[in-house]
Amino acid sequence: MTTTPEATGPSLTPEAAKAGADYGVLRWLVAATFIVILNETIMVNAIPRLTLELEVSKSTAQWLTSAFMLTMAVVIPVTGWFLQRVTTRQAFGSAMAVFATGTLLCGLAPSFEVLLAGRIVQASGTAIMMPLLMTTLMTIVAAEDRGRVMGNVTLAMSVAPALGPTVSGVILEAASWRWMFLLVLPVSVAIALVGLRKLTDVGETVASSIDWTSVVLSAVGFGPLVYGLSELGNPESSAWTNGLAIAVGVTAIVAFVRRQLSLQRSGSPLLDLRTLRQPTFAKGLALMSVAFMAMLGSMILLPFYLQDVHGLSELESGLVVMPGGLAMGLLGPTVGRLFDRYGARPLLVPGAVGILLALGLLTRVSAEQSVWLVLPVHVLLMVSLAGVFTPVFTLSLGSLPPHLYSHGSSTLGALQQVAAAAGTAVVVAVLTARSTARAEAGADPVHALVGGMQWGFAVGAVLGVVVLLLALTMPNRLPETEGERAPVIGH
Repeated sequence: MTTTPEATGPSLTPEAAKAGADYGVLRWLVAATFIVILNETIMVNAIPRLTLELEVSKSTAQWLTSAFMLTMAVVIPVTGWFLQRVTTRQAFGSAMAVFATGTLLCGLAPSFEVLLAGRIVQASGTAIMMPLLMTTLMTIVAAEDRGRVMGNVTLAMSVAPALGPTVSGVILEAASWRWMFLLVLPVSVAIALVGLRKLTDVGETVASSIDWTSVVLSAVGFGPLVYGLSELGNPESSAWTNGLAIAVGVTAIVAFVRRQLSLQRSGSPLLDLRTLRQPTFAKGLALMSVAFMAMLGSMILLPFYLQDVHGLSELESGLVVMPGGLAMGLLGPTVGRLFDRYGARPLLVPGAVGILLALGLLTRVSAEQSVWLVLPVHVLLMVSLAGVFTPVFTLSLGSLPPHLYSHGSSTLGALQQVAAAAGTAVVVAVLTARSTARAEAGADPVHALVGGMQWGFAVGAVLGVVVLLLALTMPNRLPETEGERAPVIGH
């Protein structure tokens, strides 16, 4: 039995300590994270148009979102190692350079295949920003301020994907889908240039080797798994092929986990799974994963309902969901302050109930009801998610010792993206299967589509039940045995 040495964790330099006084180092990280994560869902509103312009099916087009999240899930595990080897400014510059390159490729893409490739490059840069922001925050922010600061960070982590459809709706109303990227490009470059001038390096670099076997196993595991799930509802796909893809993915993920456990005994794991020994982190990880499945699954359905059923334009459908995203962002700092003062449960439990109620109401959508009934339900969903995300992020990462912050943020980010991609894939699969079945039974196209959406939202409602059950198990505050005072025991 050994104790993981503290030397492996981040140690504050004098410059970092100074930056921590007002946490100014986080400002440019938050700005950059907001702009890169915004692109995670910016394609959601454009998918109906892209299915026509690029002549692809809905199941194929949704890969512009799923592949983005999947790439992040594959790349994020590497960031735990990467962030230990480079300075804050180097990590920031690399992330923004890769993201800008992918954005340019998307804006100039002549075909769906090139557009998909650009999205993958974009996601590779985004994957670095998320753990960089969270690791820096946990390193420099005092425990008593984390709720307040995390509430502001929620703007980037949660509101950006919520506002993606609105931003794309406004752009698509006036211009081609290409401008969703060409307008983002100069903004991201400007933030990168200013950020590199303003950022202060936090922590000290640690030389370590990377286990490429783990990298390969991660890619081979998550890729086929999400592909198999996404094709389940495609009537043209082979059930045998889908089953094989899922089996390959699960097998590789099991091998990846075994590899990490082995490396924890003999070397440096790509992703240190000893984070899962902290009960609060493990439960928070499960809760966030399920919540993201429900959130992204419902977000992928709303544009189809608003545009294909009610005939709204991209701009109009974006405006319908905008109040929810804005409410989520405005509540972030307030939720953080309430968490610091009262703890997690007064926010978590009502938030989980609100998520379940909102998703339950969305299962009742119909072709005849007013489209504006969606607006208050969507606001309820976003406000409820705000009440869940900030406490869970803060409790989960705060339960870890400092030397596991980077691995904890990488684990949380990776499984978030896998869960979101899987949720999107499963919901689209259910939508496609149910719509096809209703059409074959004689329903007209609109009512067949609505029937599929009702079942898709029902998947989200089931996930909402799981979110509520997990929320009830979370502590109100961290016990004395967790966080910086809790040693992590090795094998």
